[in-house]
Amino acid sequence: MRTERPEQASTDVTADRSARRAVTVFPILVLVAGALGLLLPGGFTGWSEAVPYLLGVVMFCMGITMTPEDFRGVARRPWAVALGLVAHYVIMPGLGWAVAHLLDLPPQLAAGVILVGCAPSGTASNVVTYLARGDVALSVSVATVSTLVAPPLTLLLAGEYLPVDAGSMVTDILKTVLLPVLAGVVVRLLAGRYVQRALPALPWLSALTIAVIVAVVVAGSADAIKSAAGLVFVAVVLHNGLGLALGYGAGRLGRLGEPGSRAMAFEVGMQNSGLAASLATAHFSPLAALPAAVFSVWHNISGALTAAWLSRRGR
Repeated sequence: MRTERPEQASTDVTADRSARRAVTVFPILVLVAGALGLLLPGGFTGWSEAVPYLLGVVMFCMGITMTPEDFRGVARRPWAVALGLVAHYVIMPGLGWAVAHLLDLPPQLAAGVILVGCAPSGTASNVVTYLARGDVALSVSVATVSTLVAPPLTLLLAGEYLPVDAGSMVTDILKTVLLPVLAGVVVRLLAGRYVQRALPALPWLSALTIAVIVAVVVAGSADAIKSAAGLVFVAVVLHNGLGLALGYGAGRLGRLGEPGSRAMAFEVGMQNSGLAASLATAHFSPLAALPAAVFSVWHNISGALTAAWLSRRGR
């Protein structure tokens, strides 16, 4: 059994308190960011190119919170990662396809909804898992492995509506998600003492960065959101809400315990929608990015509120 040093225990308490505050403020940050993007889209002109780098910052923050012990725990139960991966890519792409057909969405919107379902988990899902006192190691492991599975599914499902370059897409995903996480892990290994002092600030840095991503993505689709917001909002709420519920249920059925089930809920229900938006714009069209833009706002609000409730329930 590991024995924590007093200063490490004190830092952990401070980080935990900071995380609780961040999850309380998170929905407000996302709402403000979404409103700014919708009302002042011109203020974010040219920012879209920065989205992949901002996503990298969030993933780096997640990687830097991980330790070898966290991954050893996951390695001792690879079935949990496998369950998370199967649940993620059965539930969300399936729900995306079903919602698109149920609402009879136009081809570009349908492709956008399915792309959100096919996107790897990560970014906000990892942050919210941490804030909800879930199994962060499991969350990051599922998100990392899911990057390798995303392109074939996107090609198969979203490609039913519009053509997609899977090779280019997988390159973008790996550069945006996998490499920053690995970089964060390496920094934690090489400079653990200094990283420990910075841990209380990481939830805030991640939350603020995600808020900026939301503002940029919403600004890029502001006109489309205003004209088709109702239908897309219904699709996003159904997609996200059912994903959260079914993900948690999959964790309980798989006997992952409460922390693992919380991680599963967010890994399934919260997609890397910022990445989905940038991929939709690059490989489909701006209209196809609309579901991801709305998802960026909504899933952060629903996820943060769910995390706050779970965190307080588990205190």
